Amino acid sequence: MTAADGAPPEHPRPPRLLRLRRAAAGLRPRLLVAFVAVAALSALATAALTYRAATNSTLDLTQDTALDELRRRVDVLAPDLPFPPTQGELDRLAGELSGTGGFRDWRVLAAYGITHSEWTQPFAVPPTLERVVGAGRAAFQRFGADDHPWLAVGVPVGYAATLPAGPTGPSGLTVYAALPLDREQSAADALLAAAAGAGAFAAVLAAGLALLAARQVLRPVRALGDAAHALAQGRLDTRLTVTGHDELAQLSKTFNHTARTLHGTIEELRAVESQGRRFAADVSHELRTPLAAMLAVTDILDEDAEQLPADTAAALRMISNETVRLTRLVNDLIEISRLDAGAAPLRTERIDAATAVRDTLDLRGWLDRITLDLPAALPSELDPRRFDVIVANLAGNALRHGRPPVRLALRGSDEDLVLTVTDTGPGIPPAALPHLFDRFYKADKARARSEGSGLGLAIAQENARLHGGVIQAANTPGGGAVFTLVLPRGLDTEETE
Repeated sequence: MTAADGAPPEHPRPPRLLRLRRAAAGLRPRLLVAFVAVAALSALATAALTYRAATNSTLDLTQDTALDELRRRVDVLAPDLPFPPTQGELDRLAGELSGTGGFRDWRVLAAYGITHSEWTQPFAVPPTLERVVGAGRAAFQRFGADDHPWLAVGVPVGYAATLPAGPTGPSGLTVYAALPLDREQSAADALLAAAAGAGAFAAVLAAGLALLAARQVLRPVRALGDAAHALAQGRLDTRLTVTGHDELAQLSKTFNHTARTLHGTIEELRAVESQGRRFAADVSHELRTPLAAMLAVTDILDEDAEQLPADTAAALRMISNETVRLTRLVNDLIEISRLDAGAAPLRTERIDAATAVRDTLDLRGWLDRITLDLPAALPSELDPRRFDVIVANLAGNALRHGRPPVRLALRGSDEDLVLTVTDTGPGIPPAALPHLFDRFYKADKARARSEGSGLGLAIAQENARLHGGVIQAANTPGGGAVFTLVLPRGLDTEETE
């Protein structure tokens, strides 16, 4: 039976991509991503700040040390230099500054005006540094050459250093020194690698902590979800184990309190409903005997109604009709109470559904009022009495509330039989469609007293459900109502073939 026929719809397993998307949208992946992102960003920021501070500190120390060392050497050697110096004297000064031991393997260049030393390892002075030093200020500048980092330091030499008894101020003599920064660069690279390793370790540690935290957080959340699902399935005694005093523990306590309250309320409602059903059943059974006697008496009086005065005969017929109606209502209440109590067994047997439909209409004298569209034969496994009740209720409802012609059609497939009852009346109000099979519901509120009890369609629906089927109501496009009954035929595939 399909979902449209009233069976619960099947929920196919979602595709793999959809399952992956749902998993990625879960709380665990989000916690993991958040922890790792925070740890990675923190480690990255710490590493960047540490790298920058350490590199700047190392370079500042190297720059200050190189500048101080160059000044010290110039102050020692410059007084021995004749002024103005010749090319040879500039070369000698550069050589002495380069070879006196001291600060690492630097390269020195001495210049005076357009004359400069031609030491064996000269270097090109950066133009910016040359302008600053030429203006009389000591300075330094980092630059790259031959794929290596370098530090250039420049010191102007004043008259006081070359001619102690002479004037003061710049003498035009400048000394430049360049030293490689490979050692500092290696230290910076090592520091960067260490910071990267620390960041990676922090990310891995954060992932482990995130999984641990997610497990601790999601375990009670998952337990809460399972408990809520069990509660929705009717297991009202479901409770959570409360551990700790945090927010999740408070949530578990709230859930347990809600479950207890709901359990108590539902038990009270069930008790009230059970009492109401038992009361209706008891009253109906108690009424059956006097009603049977009243029916017998009214039947006898009906036979003599023609001999009575007109007013007395009319009153007698009214009592007879109301007794019949009350008897039908009591019988319907008894049937509903038996269905509610689960005391209405389904006794199926192999019958011809088409013949059963025709017999039902013939028994009630409706064959000439309903147009039939029946197959020659439609063998099925049905409960004859309950199938008769269903067909009688649907056909009687169409005759009472619709307009002729009323058409009844029966069709069968390998698995199901489908019976439709269609009329050409005003149809069913849209607001009434969801409530048609409710007990004591009448679509026409203005006709509170009618021949029907308001239980016929409810009883028909319950009998259809006992068979594993369903009844659906709708309006036809051309006007009128159509009721569709779908029941499983209950036959093996070989038999239907």
